[in-house]
This record gives sequence, structure tokens and C-alpha cells, in this order.
Amino acid sequence: MIGGLSVSESAIEALSLINYTHSSFFHGGSSVLRGSVAVIAPRRKKQKIIATRSALSDGSGVVLDKEFDFEPSFGDYLKAMESVKTDRDNNNNNNNNNNNSNSKSISNTSRKQRIVKKNVREEEENGADVATSARRESRKGVVSNNGAFVREGSRKGDFRDDGVSLEKFKKQDKNLKAYTVKKNVSRESEFMDMERAAFKSLDYEGVIDKPRVSKVDMDERILKLAKWRVLQVIEWIQARERYKSHRIRHVYTAALDALGKARRPVEALNLFHRMLDQMDSYPDIVAYHCIAVTLGQAGHLKELFDVIDIMRSPPKKKFKTEFLEKWDPRLEPDVIVYNSVLNACVRREKWEGAFWVLQQLGQQGQHPSSTTYGLVMEVMLACGKYNLVHDFFKKVQKSYIPNALIYKVLVNTLWKEGKTDEAIMAVEEMENRGIVGNAGLYYDLARCLCSAGRCHEALKQIDKMCKVANKPLVVTYTGLIQACLESGDVESGAYIFNHMKKFCSPNLVTCNIMLKGFLDNGMFEEAKQLFIMLLENSNSIKHEEDYKVKVIPDIYSFNTMLDACAIEKKWEDLEFVYEQMLRYGHHFNGKRHLRMILDARRAGKEELLEMTWEHLVETGRDPPPLIVTEMFCVRLEQGDCAAALSYLVNFAYVESQVFSRKSWSKVLVENAHRFEEHSLDEVVREGNILLAGNENLAVRHLIESCKEFLRAKRSSNEVEVGRIFQTEAALV
Repeated sequence: MIGGLSVSESAIEALSLINYTHSSFFHGGSSVLRGSVAVIAPRRKKQKIIATRSALSDGSGVVLDKEFDFEPSFGDYLKAMESVKTDRDNNNNNNNNNNNSNSKSISNTSRKQRIVKKNVREEEENGADVATSARRESRKGVVSNNGAFVREGSRKGDFRDDGVSLEKFKKQDKNLKAYTVKKNVSRESEFMDMERAAFKSLDYEGVIDKPRVSKVDMDERILKLAKWRVLQVIEWIQARERYKSHRIRHVYTAALDALGKARRPVEALNLFHRMLDQMDSYPDIVAYHCIAVTLGQAGHLKELFDVIDIMRSPPKKKFKTEFLEKWDPRLEPDVIVYNSVLNACVRREKWEGAFWVLQQLGQQGQHPSSTTYGLVMEVMLACGKYNLVHDFFKKVQKSYIPNALIYKVLVNTLWKEGKTDEAIMAVEEMENRGIVGNAGLYYDLARCLCSAGRCHEALKQIDKMCKVANKPLVVTYTGLIQACLESGDVESGAYIFNHMKKFCSPNLVTCNIMLKGFLDNGMFEEAKQLFIMLLENSNSIKHEEDYKVKVIPDIYSFNTMLDACAIEKKWEDLEFVYEQMLRYGHHFNGKRHLRMILDARRAGKEELLEMTWEHLVETGRDPPPLIVTEMFCVRLEQGDCAAALSYLVNFAYVESQVFSRKSWSKVLVENAHRFEEHSLDEVVREGNILLAGNENLAVRHLIESCKEFLRAKRSSNEVEVGRIFQTEAALV
């Protein structure tokens, strides 16, 4: 309860989203909050920004967001609210007195109406002067309050005289109110409403008769306080007279719970230590639950043990207990606190601490829930602590009958240890105890059997799964196939794959897993047959509903087959799969397909290179530099020098190192057996003609490399000819 209002959990949680200075976990029991706070008042068209002041004692200032036009300081806002409260209290007293006499009330109402009409007539004559005066007073730092001006720094209607008499001031106040009524009657309530939207419910006028603020409205208002810091909000509430009836411990506990839900353990611990400073806010069992759960979820084990020590120890600070001489806040941790410690131990993999918690609970005659045990065992299993899983299972058996979740973890543990028979015995023991296993338990047992090569026994578990859950059969069969393949038993996987067709159609995931399983185990022909079957399915699809029962290959299927063909150097099959891939609407991927295309070309399959080039041109994509270079070499090998140079002119860009002089020299050396000398001479001649018309660095680098290559080649030929002549002369 804050200010007589019921604040929902989500609203309180919004307070935890406040960004304040992170301190260490222990700071003498207090938070290290510093800085000022400013509250946003209602927007005004006439008023501008008023200087902010600190709500704390340090006097530092802050810069507010520019999304608000009117931004007074926290202190200014509070003073305005106090004046509003005073005025309204006076108005309520006057109304109560007027109710004693109906005739007097009617006459006062008539008199007020006549005054308003008179002011309207006066304002029609000199409205501009009043508006000017209002703007002048606004620039002096005043805040409107029901038509009256409260100067900055005033307290409960105590006006300061800055050269303007009180009589004149009241007259301007009356004229401005009348001007507002005439200008826009609908804006009068907005202009008179001083409270910000977040504090609209703090209006004391008729608060008893008004309905409760809805949860949505309260959440929205609290969210507007998102830039307030938690401790500052609590200090503000604590300093207000109107909140004295509310226990500050409840406010602290609500904020502590909100910080926990927002996953803010550091701030929550700071707030917890602040609670230790006062007797009124000293933590009770609810507060200990909040901080324990928060620290446990974050895995802060050391800090959690310190909280338990505080819980068991008397207060370090001496409080004046007065009449409460026997006041003793010491408490013993209960199952909620110990479960939080257990959660932290599991997150930190501190298994000794987990056993300590179990011992403490045993001494108190309390035990964690079976679900808690199951979660702990799952984490231990994930960490490879198989012995600890068995120890925990024995402890559970001593306390109560394990549930299906615990047996599921046990079966997975035995599966990891390769103890298939023990896993079957564990499930049989569970069934003999009358415990109904869940679908996950039987699914894990079936996969365990598949890993051991006992697929026939695994298929019998599917009937049990169907009795306890409506899990799709295709998912179940796919998992069993995956388990067989992971253990290297591709024959059992193929058997289950064919067996499932009697009950459900394999989906694309199942087919891809089986395709990959065949290829990984050297069964290329079986994979090829499965892939062809997927291609044939597309020919039988005539309606959209056919896709539910017919599976066609996707890009993963094509890439899997392409990789296998490249590894096996089956270039004919590679060309067929690649052509089908493009026909099905999939695109060339340079990172995946470029290397296999170049390898295929070196093996004599130039069709793949031509096919890729046409595909890139049709789709409007820039060809990779290596494709451009390879196309140049192909055309030059064919003796078409002009076509070869056209690739460089149209598609080569100088930024790529592929077209540098060094790279061209390497290409010419590696492909020297493919090029005739006259073809290279023609490249030099045609290239010079192109450079005369337009400078192209890729072509220039090519020409320079060709000249150097030809010069080196001819020099070596001359040396070789000379050596031959010398040898023949010596023989003669």
C-alpha cells in the first residue's frame, strides 16, 4: 500500500527498473545513491523549463530528458502539492460550512457566477494585458495552482513580495482565471490540475468516494517514475506525513520483491542492508524470502550465506526498543531460504553446498520438493556428475517415492554410462510402484535402446508414449533415427526410417538426417537413391495440399549432396545436382560452391563454370573475381582474345587483389600449358588498344605480366636452344 493505493506487483516492479549507481554487495549497510531527482509536472503551453533542484542534501543538479516541456525540480513539485493540499482542505472546510445553510450556499453560488461573468467582460477589454502579466510572472518562476500563482520556494501559500503587492497579485490571479474560462472552457480542469499523471491518485478531495485506481492505470503511472531511484522514492514516502500510517517495512519489502523480479541482485542487496538501519524497516521473514530467492537465482552463494548469518544473529545496530524490550528479530531459515541456497549451489556447481543444504533440511525435518531434486539432478547430469546423480536418487528414495521427472534423469544418466539394462530395470521399478511415466521418459528410454542397437525394443516404447501424450510420431521416429546414427548404426536407422512409413510420412528433417547418415557412413548410392526420390516427389505435386505428404529437397539437401559428390570426385553427379539446385530456385553461394566449381573445371567440367556465369548474369549479381579470372583463362585457351579481355573490362574491379600484377603472374605460370604464345601476344596488342581509349588497371597489370612472362619464357627457350647446339657440337 502506497499512499492509500493498492500497488500491483507489476507496478512495483517498474520501480526496480531504475538505473542507479551500482555499489559493492556490502557498503556498511547502505546504498551509495547520490545525485538529484526531478519530477515532471503537467505540460503547459505558456510555461517554459524551470531550473531543477536536488531532492537530496548534496545540491547537485541533473539534466532531464527533452521529451517534457515543463520540468520543475522535485522540491518545487512537492511544495506545489503541499499548497494544493492546503487550498483543497480550505475549500473542503468552506463547503462543509456552506452545507449548514442552503440559502447561503445558493447565494454564494450566484455571487460567484456574477463575478465570473463580470471578469469575462473585463477580460474582453484588457485580456492582452493579463496574458502579458501571466507570461511575465511565469518567467519569474511561478507555478500555476488552480488559478493562483505560487512562487518558487513558497511554502503552503506563503507568498514572497517581489515588488508586486498581494492585492494586485490576487487581482491578476482572478483575471487570469476568467480569461482561461473564456479562452477554452475545456482546458480549465487541465490548467487547474497540478498533480502529475503519476500522482493523480494522491488527490485527497473525495478520495474515499472515488473508485480504486485500476491496475493498468497504476502501472502506467508508476512507469512514469522510471527515472526515480528506489531508495529516493522510499525516502520521499517516509518523509511524507500522509504516509506515516503505512509501515515502511512493507514498502521496502515490496521494492525488494520488485528488484528480484527484475533480476537486480546488487540493488536488492543494497536495499536489504538499508533495511537493517532502522527498527521499523528491519527485515521479517517475507523480506528474507525475497532477498534469498533473488540471490539464489543469481547464484550469489557467499552473499546468501551472509544473509543467513544476519538472519540468525541479533542486530548489529542498537535500537531504542522502549516498550519492546523483548524484541528479538532473529529467525531460523525455512525451506524457502534453503531452496534458494540449493538453487545457488546448483548454478555454481557447488555440490558440497547442495549436500549441506539437504543435511540442514533433514535436521529440521524438512525436505525439498521432488521437483527440486529433479532439477538438481538434471544439472548434475549436464555437468557429467553421474555419481552425484545416483547419490541424490538414493536420498530421494529415503524421503519419498521419486516422481517421473527423477526417473527420467536417472534413465538419461544410465544411458550416458552405457548401462542399458539398468535403465530398463529402473523404468520397470517405476511402473511396479504405480508411477505413470511421461512421454519424455519413454522417449529417452527408446533412444537409449537405439544407441545400444536394440531398435526393435525401442519401437515398442512408442506405444507407451502414445498412451500418455500426443507427441507427433514423425518427431519420435526422427529422434530414434538420430540416436541410431549418432551411435554409428546406420542399418538400424535405415530400418526405422522404412518402418515409420507404415504409420506416418517422413518430413524434410527426417530425410535430411537420413541423407547425411548415408553419406557419413560411405553409402553414397543409398543417399543418391533417397535424393532422387525427393526430386521425383516434386513431379507429383500438383496442389498445395500435396506438400503435406510429399517432401522436396531444400538447400541443405542440395549442399549435402554437392559436398559428397565433390569429395568422391563424381563430377557427373556433381553437375546433375548443381543443375537441379539452380532449377529449384536456389542460388550460387560463393563461400560454398566456388571451390567445387573450380575443381570441377580443372577436372574438365567447364559446363559448371558456364552454368554459374549465366546464372550470375541472369540474377544481376556481381561474379566473384576468381570466376572472372577463370572465364578469362577459358576464353583465352579457346583463342578468343577479345572475349577474354571483355570479362576484365566489364567485370573486374581494381580493389581486388586477384587482378594485381603479382596475381596475374601466378595465373600465367600455373596455366602456361593452356596458353599459346601468339595468344598472349594478341592479349598485349589488344590490351594496349583498350588502354589507349580508357585506362583500366586490371588490363594494365595483365599486359605487364604477359610481357614479363613472354620475355622470361623466350629467354629460357633461347638458353635451351643454345645448350642443345653446344651438346651437338661436342658430339661432332
